[in-house]
Order: sequence, then structure tokens, then C-alpha cells
Amino acid sequence: MTRATSIGVGVGVYGISFGVLAVAAGLSAAQACAMSALMFTGASQFAFVGVIAAGGGVGAAFTPAVMLALRNGAYALSLNSILPRRLHRRAVAAQFVIDETTAMARAEDDPALARSAFLATAISVWVFWTSGTLLGALVGHGIGDPRSLGLDAMFPAAFLALLAPQLRRPGAPVGAIVGGVAAVVLVPFIPTGLPIIASIVGVIPAVVAARKVTA
Repeated sequence: MTRATSIGVGVGVYGISFGVLAVAAGLSAAQACAMSALMFTGASQFAFVGVIAAGGGVGAAFTPAVMLALRNGAYALSLNSILPRRLHRRAVAAQFVIDETTAMARAEDDPALARSAFLATAISVWVFWTSGTLLGALVGHGIGDPRSLGLDAMFPAAFLALLAPQLRRPGAPVGAIVGGVAAVVLVPFIPTGLPIIASIVGVIPAVVAARKVTA
């Protein structure tokens, strides 16, 4: 439980950043909190508000958010043996399949301990993440124009912080470079937000490079 609480506190600090960024992008405090409580996946939330802040529409913001959330489906497959069997309970548990809960559960060999670690981490992260979002949203409303304080730089900085750990995976650097170049090239020619979607082309060389490494 101590480890789960420690993880929750760390995530809560990051949640404050999200709350500030969300209201800076034009969301209300209620909308920011609802997103954290219901979507409950930080990378997707940062991607969504980042596109909105840059002037993109909801459709353009929704696509990269969903793409980032797809990894949680893969996590769920690895946790299949410890998730509840009854459909309604399984649906609730699926809401809490994220990076932190998966890592904590997978660190335990005993299924009972894995379930306990999953549950403890899920509760801790959800409570601190949503609380952090609320605090950040309230603070964000009180600072006026965030650009006057340089807080607009938090959007790319936060996203880079999310991206950096993923670059250790085989093929990821190649995919990031190709996708980044594609997005930058298209910025002057297509609506805001769509270059991010177009960067998915980087997946192809990333997969090829990863296969060469693991072959």
C-alpha cells in the first residue's frame, strides 16, 4: 500500500500540471476534472488538450488521444488472469488498466498479491490524479493568460516528458524521427491537429527497425 500511495502522490503532482494546461486550453475546471475521472489516461489527456490549445478541433484532438490509449488494451491482455470474471466488474476494472497499475500488478508473481497491487494502485492513482487535476484547474483559472507567464511552453514540455521513456524501445527513435519530420513538413499545408495524426506514418519504419533488432 505504501508503494501504491507513493505512486499516487507522484501522479497527483503531474495531475496539477494537467489541470493548469487544460484550463489554459479553454476547458472549464469541471470539464478537466471529468476528463481525468472518466478518461483516466494521462498521455491521451495531454494529447487532447495540446491539440485543442494549438487551435485544433475536437476531431483532430480525439484521434491522437485514442491512439495513445490503445496501449491500455494490450496491458489488459497481459492482466487477463487477475481481472474479475464477471462482465460488469471486469468493465469497471478495465477503466483502471494504465501504466502504473499494470506495472505494479506484473511485479507480483502470486495472483492474489497481483490483484491487491492492481487495486491499491488504481485507487491511489485515481484519487490523486483527479484531486491534482482539480487543484491545477482552480490555480489555472487564477493566473490569467498563461502565455504571459510562459506556461504555454508546458504543453510541448509535458508531451516530450511522456515521449522520452518510450524512445528506449526498439525501433522507437526511428519512428519518432520519421513521424516528427512528416508532421513538421505538413504544418503549413493542413489544419491544426492533423499533422499529429499524419505522424502515424512513423509506425511503419519503427516496426521494421524493431523487427531487425529482435531478429
